[in-house]
Amino acid sequence: MALLQRVTQVMQEVAPLSLADHSWDNAGVLLESPAPNRSNALMLTVDLTPEVMEECLEKNIEVIIAYHPPLFRPVKRLTLQDQKQRIILQAASAGMSIYAPHTSLDAVDGGINDWLASLVAGDGAYTAIPIQPTSSYAPNAKEATETTGMGRLVRLKDEVEFVSLVESLKKQLGLATVRVALPHAWTPSRKVSSVALCAGSGSGVFRLLDLPAHVLLSGEMGHHDVLTATAAGQAVILCEHTNTERGFLRAVLQPMLRAKLAGTTVLVSEKDRDPLVAW
Repeated sequence: MALLQRVTQVMQEVAPLSLADHSWDNAGVLLESPAPNRSNALMLTVDLTPEVMEECLEKNIEVIIAYHPPLFRPVKRLTLQDQKQRIILQAASAGMSIYAPHTSLDAVDGGINDWLASLVAGDGAYTAIPIQPTSSYAPNAKEATETTGMGRLVRLKDEVEFVSLVESLKKQLGLATVRVALPHAWTPSRKVSSVALCAGSGSGVFRLLDLPAHVLLSGEMGHHDVLTATAAGQAVILCEHTNTERGFLRAVLQPMLRAKLAGTTVLVSEKDRDPLVAW
């Protein structure tokens, strides 16, 4: 069996595509090479950039799991003049296939949002429930449960100081800086016990939040959404979009796929990074 077929089967177990939000997302097999290079090597990345594509070519990768779909909007033609299309053509000509899990990996129990919830809690006890249950956007998803869906509302058993939460997240995510917005009259030592989180971009999910939360945690939010949150007495922590996603690949997905795809080389891209840096 070709590696793409094995990867597709395993990813369907890990993050069933029925859990993705197909109203806008483009999850699943995006490119199936007609002539796989048979290297039996798999690359994990958040974004399939030209730098990551070059890395895949150098390492003779057979299948790329790109968390963000490199093919997203309808395409009428494929040419080398367009950067994103050029990457797809390079992959096809090198015998590579591409799979994008995206929101299926966000929604699944034990996926990216649950991993982020575990970082919030650290060693402490906590509960986490979806903010947007799968039933609200995919009512016919067979794999849906009460624990699947977008975002998570985390309730900590013990209160923590806001500044301690921020420093803990920075350390665990490997970040020197994050962006923070505090409500009026809050101090960094304010005690918090509830965090609403959404990996990537959280504004849309947070608008569906109908339970109180002291803190909103995401990669990015709109300016006016941040103002709305602080006016409502909620602090905001923003880590930049992919910084809330990338760590999951090495911490969870890579060891999981190594166990399920015995004999396959499973790598995490060294070139994949968030495009925004703090100067």
